[in-house]
Amino acid sequence: MRCLRALAAAASMALAARAAVAQVGHAPGQSPYRDIRKGHSITGMFGHISGNGGVFGVAPHDGYSYGIRYDIKNGSPIQIGIGFARADLERLIFDPSIPPENRTSVPVKQAVSFAEFNLAFNLTGGKSWHRLAPFIGGTIGMAFPSLTAEDTSGFDFGHKVYFAPAVGMRIFFTERLHVRAEARGTFWKVTYPAAFGQGEEWTTTPWLLIGLGYSFSP
Repeated sequence: MRCLRALAAAASMALAARAAVAQVGHAPGQSPYRDIRKGHSITGMFGHISGNGGVFGVAPHDGYSYGIRYDIKNGSPIQIGIGFARADLERLIFDPSIPPENRTSVPVKQAVSFAEFNLAFNLTGGKSWHRLAPFIGGTIGMAFPSLTAEDTSGFDFGHKVYFAPAVGMRIFFTERLHVRAEARGTFWKVTYPAAFGQGEEWTTTPWLLIGLGYSFSP
């Protein structure tokens, strides 16, 4: 943890120095850099989850999500937050007792709820550049799927811990109002019953998000 804090501090100092150098020669009102407002922000998010549901296609995937996130930012480039979302997804029903040549499967609906903790590092430090603020980050969360009564194969997706590295951009219209776009790779482990002939696998599920955020002070 000390190493991570040291690296983050060093990166922050380097970005701040670069921003200061870049502003030399600009009148204050004409600088391409603007301070990002400190405090709190609320963002309504809409997204699309893709992926293939693992080797058998039985894990939830392919559908739209909607949710909300709450973030806190102080004077550093680090921003922390929490998020809640729900996704209306599809998955396949797979019956391992049927010979492959006769096996057919149609998608069924499965809703999944998400609760997560987010950490983001603003690549332009505490400022935006021409109202743009790119970031990298990561998410750890828990997924809670609904039941699918149609599945008699014994497969149960269950409650899943997931990890999601991300890259994204915030575009500021005003000091308070911004659009947030984010691309994630969501990793979770899928465990199969013995009849499937495969124990478990880690799958990657892409998740694209866009939202409208509002910043305020406490």
